[in-house]
Parts: sequence; C-alpha cells; structure tokens
Amino acid sequence: MVSLLVVVLDNTVLNVAMRTLADPVNGLGATQSELEWAINSYTLVFAGLLFSFGVLGDRWGRKRMLLTGLVLFGLASLLSAYSKDPGQLIAARAFMGLGGAAIMPVTLSIISNVFDPRERPKAIGIWAGSVGLAVAIGPMLGGFLLEHFWWGSVFLINVPIVLLGLVAVFILVPESRDPKPGRLDLVGVLLSVVGLVALTYGIVDGGEHGFDQPGVWAWILGGVAVLTAFIYWESRTSHPSLDVKLFRDGRFSASIATIGLVFFASMGVFFFAGFYLQVVRDLSPMQAGAMFLPFAVGQMVFAPLSTTFVKRFGIKAVAASGIGLAAISFATMMTFQLDTPFWWIVIVFLAMGAGMANVMPPATNTIMATLPREKAGVGSAISNTVRQVSAALGVAVLGSVVAGVYRGEVTPAADALPVPLQDPAKESITGAYGVAEKAGPAAGQLVTAANDAFVSAMHWAALGSTIVAVIGVVVALVWLPRRTPAPPPAPAPVPERELVVSAQ
Repeated sequence: MVSLLVVVLDNTVLNVAMRTLADPVNGLGATQSELEWAINSYTLVFAGLLFSFGVLGDRWGRKRMLLTGLVLFGLASLLSAYSKDPGQLIAARAFMGLGGAAIMPVTLSIISNVFDPRERPKAIGIWAGSVGLAVAIGPMLGGFLLEHFWWGSVFLINVPIVLLGLVAVFILVPESRDPKPGRLDLVGVLLSVVGLVALTYGIVDGGEHGFDQPGVWAWILGGVAVLTAFIYWESRTSHPSLDVKLFRDGRFSASIATIGLVFFASMGVFFFAGFYLQVVRDLSPMQAGAMFLPFAVGQMVFAPLSTTFVKRFGIKAVAASGIGLAAISFATMMTFQLDTPFWWIVIVFLAMGAGMANVMPPATNTIMATLPREKAGVGSAISNTVRQVSAALGVAVLGSVVAGVYRGEVTPAADALPVPLQDPAKESITGAYGVAEKAGPAAGQLVTAANDAFVSAMHWAALGSTIVAVIGVVVALVWLPRRTPAPPPAPAPVPERELVVSAQ
C-alpha cells in the first residue's frame, strides 16, 4: 500500500502543479503542449510496460520486482525535481513511468498471494482505499509545497516515501512467484509492449492535436493491429504470457470492461476539474487541492466498506449502484457555472468518490478470484493496463471535445485580438489568460469569453462521461456475477527459500 501510495500521490500532486510549471519565473515556463507531455510521457511508458512487468514479476519474484520499481521511481523523482527545462522533466517523467509500471501490478498480486480467498476482498478494498488516501494527500500536500517551496519539492517529496517503502518491503513482504513459469513468452511480451505503446501514443497525440489527423489514426490502428497479432500469438503458442481463454469467462471480461469504462468516464472530467477550479474559479493550488479532498474521503471510507456491501447485496448490485452514483455526479457537473457554490461542488465530488469506491474493489476481486494464485501478476497487470489506457483515452477523447468546443466558442472574442495573439487564446484557457495580460482594453472581454467557453466545453465532457458511465451500469447489471466466484484450484506459490533448496 505504501508502494501504491507513492505512485498515485505523484500523479495527483502533478495536477495542481501545472499552473506553476507554466510560470517562466517560478516554474519552467512550460507550454500547454509541454505540460501535457509531462503527463503523457509517464502514461506512455507506464501503460506500455504494465502488462509485461506483471508477467515478469510472476516469474522473477514479486518482492524483487517491487524493490526494483521503488528504486527506479525514487531516482526518477530526484531527476524530475532538479530538471532544468521542460524537456528534462518530460524525460524524467518517462523514467518515472518505468518505475511505476514495475510497482503497480505486483502490489495487487502480492496481496492476492498473502491473503487467502476469505480475507482477500477486504484486503483489496483497503488497497483501493489507499488510492483515496493518496488522492487526499496529493493535492493538499502539493498545494502546500508550491506555496512555500520551489516547484521541484512536489517530486522530491516522493523520495522519503520510497525509502520507507523499501525498508518495509525488504523486512515484511514475503517473496512469491509462479512455481512453474515455463518458457518465457518473449514474442508475446514484445508484441504487448509495441502494441500498447503505439496505441497509447496515438491516444495522447490525438488528445493534443485532434483526432482528425491521419498520423494519429496511423498510430492507433497500428497499435490495434499489433495487439491483434499479440492475441493471435497468445492463442497459438504453447507458453502464453496471457491465456486468452480467460476472456471467455464473462465474469472476468465484464469486470475488466467495468473498470475500463468507469476510469474512462472519471478521469475524463477529473482532469479538467483542476483547470476549472484553479483558472476559472481562481483558487490557489492548495485551495484547489482541498476541493478534491471529498472525492478522496469517499474513496477512503467506502472502498473498505464495499466488502460488507457485497456480502449483503452481491457484486452485481454494488458495482452497478456505484457506477450509477458516479454517473449522477458526472451529470451534475453539467450544471457547474462560474458562480456554483463550493459546498455543492464538495457534495458532487464526495458522491463521485463514494460511487467509484464501490466499483473497483468488487470488480478487482472478481478478476483475481477467477485466476490461480500463481497467475496473480497477470490478472493485476491486465486490470491495471486497462485502467491506465482507459484513463488516457478518457483524457484524450474528452480533451478533444473540450478543446473543440472551447475553440469554437472563444473564436469570436479571440478574432478581435492582434493576429499574433489569436492562436494562443484559442488553444486553451491558460493560453487565453496569458494573452489577456498583453491584450490591453480587450483583456476583460477575452477572459469572460474564455471562462464561458471553457465551462460550456466542460459540460460537454461531463455529458460524455455520463453516457460512458451509463454503459458501465448496463455491463455490470448484465454480466457481473452476483457473488464472488470460487477460486480455481492451484498449487500454492513456492517461497524463494524452498526454490533455492530444491535447486540445490
């Protein structure tokens, strides 16, 4: 959980640091495109390697993989903190994605091996609740650091947490691995990396430049083609890293789909809520971080309780209700205006967090329960890969919606500016605010038009999230099981010491 905490913490901290990083005096003077790639470079590497590292963790040793990932993540945090320009920060964030990809899948697979099936649902609920803890700490901590220290402190804070995690993992976590891993599916691993990287790159490039570009679809369709080849290979090889027959199990497939849909919907609006709070509503980083706190509280409180709800009402009812509550909160965001009371925003974020908290634990536990323990890394890797790709897709697709609507509505006001200032004002709301400082008498009209355009664009993104969440409700009601499936029979993982003795 400490290891998971640091990965999620870093990304939530970065969301409130965007405005500071764009400042040429107090930050790096990063452009809108460079800010997006500070996020996307991490996403690209993280999503591309999640599956492979989950598979390799099963073979190499999950504890060993977790320790390696923490070391890489800590080093990348140091490099990020002392970056001299946006290019260095983007590269360091990509390196951080490498460490995150090694950490994330094995946290869940270790939990699945440490706890027996009776205790596992509660453990996974607490694991999911730790995400809420990170979401709570991240924005508040990031806002405090940005208001009192230099921007690099938001990355440097990872280092002591990583050191704590290293010590705790080394002392407390038992080593486990697949006792009969068979031959390494090198072709499958390479195909999965190439396919996921190409697909993710196409998605984030489309979110940045628009999905009407031929190059964007070349990457997306190329990634899909490679992943199709990956699935074909896995169905034919005698030693697959992913048993594609798993997807014939409706419980497994529905759980994966549910996670993907809810993360597409939530991350698509959550990312833009930060701009709404900091730019449109003019909150400080720390104040904006405090506004996200109710979402985190909903996660922290209800994720561990989801196990109790599942025992009483069943997986299908709990997950469908959770997605339904999230859908209502997304739809309510369509009512946000320039003067919406903050107490109402707090209630909406609390409902969103509570809804999502009742989706992730039961869906994740269903995935892990359909797999033998020695394949826990594969199940964790699949669920985390789908979650990450869906989140990137949500930000990219709904980001394109926001950009398109914003550009269309702000154009009349931007066209009244001098020609060199028009394109930056149309690119984004942060660009419009930057232009307003040089626009003279037209500044007030431009800022008003930019605010109105962004709020309208955010409403369309919230509508898209609502539709996707409603689809998730249907998937949960139709295909999710009522009760947790019985685990398949499988030999228990062999501890490392026994493996060494048997080898000797």
